Amino acid sequence: MQMKVLVTGGAGFIGSNFVHYLLKKHPEYEISVLDKLTYAGRKENLQDVWNDISFIKGDVAKRDDVEEAMKTCDSVLNFAAETHVDRSIVEAGTFVLTDVLGTYNLLEAARKFGVSRFVQISTDEVYGHILRGSFKETDKLSPRNPYSASKASAELLCQAYFETHNLPTIITRSSNNYGPNQHPEKLVAKTIIYAMLERQIPVYGKGENVRDWLYVEDNCEAIDLVLNNGKVGEAYNIGANQEMENIQVIETILKLTGKPKNLVRFIQDRPGHDWRYSLNTDKIQELDWKPKTMFKKGIEKTLEWYSQNVGWWKPIVESGKIDFHESFSGSSRNEAVPQ
Repeated sequence: MQMKVLVTGGAGFIGSNFVHYLLKKHPEYEISVLDKLTYAGRKENLQDVWNDISFIKGDVAKRDDVEEAMKTCDSVLNFAAETHVDRSIVEAGTFVLTDVLGTYNLLEAARKFGVSRFVQISTDEVYGHILRGSFKETDKLSPRNPYSASKASAELLCQAYFETHNLPTIITRSSNNYGPNQHPEKLVAKTIIYAMLERQIPVYGKGENVRDWLYVEDNCEAIDLVLNNGKVGEAYNIGANQEMENIQVIETILKLTGKPKNLVRFIQDRPGHDWRYSLNTDKIQELDWKPKTMFKKGIEKTLEWYSQNVGWWKPIVESGKIDFHESFSGSSRNEAVPQ
């Protein structure tokens, strides 16, 4: 089936991986990408498929940019977002503009042009943290930092537009993604790079915070299923059921790279650090989905990508613009904290 798809934030980490996935899985689709090309949205992430897509440089926080991109599409997938918790602690305003106002603009345009599907890409962080058990889609949203609050706000807007305007919205809430094209401010990417450079790897607290690790291509497959088979007005948890403490993730990477554990340095924890995320994924499994990539295999594939793409990440690391923890941890600028 031919479909005209708009991917907002399609030059970012998950968005660009999703564009690549769609081109392989659905070559009949016409794919447009709307991206502001911020520090995390990069043309390099799409360079190998540049001639296979339509690219619009624009900002979801600007109504005119949104309407120009959406006027001919059938379906919209909104990946556009500020996503780094550390950054949200020191500059929350940009998260409100992109994640909340941007989603509002997209919903208004979707209503105006009558799109058939609007998929909002969200996060497990909207639930807050959980010490035991796993969150179901019907559990209340209880965000604990500005980033997750902005994503929860965007979700509520989507739900309101479904109820009020009968707009066909669907929400996906995924656990922590990792894989190719991920910005070095994030835990897995930064740990891999710092291990290769043999630099100290600072870790918040004792590294005991627990996350569920999902290989990005598995998430892309689930989002595609939701786009085509999901029920409008619903939310879907997407997780790998591979929970690990942050320190376990780091030690796995160190072992695979042959680097010593003494590269790890524990530093002061950040404010409001969520302890554990865990998702019940029964609902998405009803669409005949389950994760295919075990963590060790996914890390090996990710390691290979960063080893082969030094030119992609080296300028970012050398820019020194990924160390946001210093504003609240009291650590030095060279002690970048992964999350």
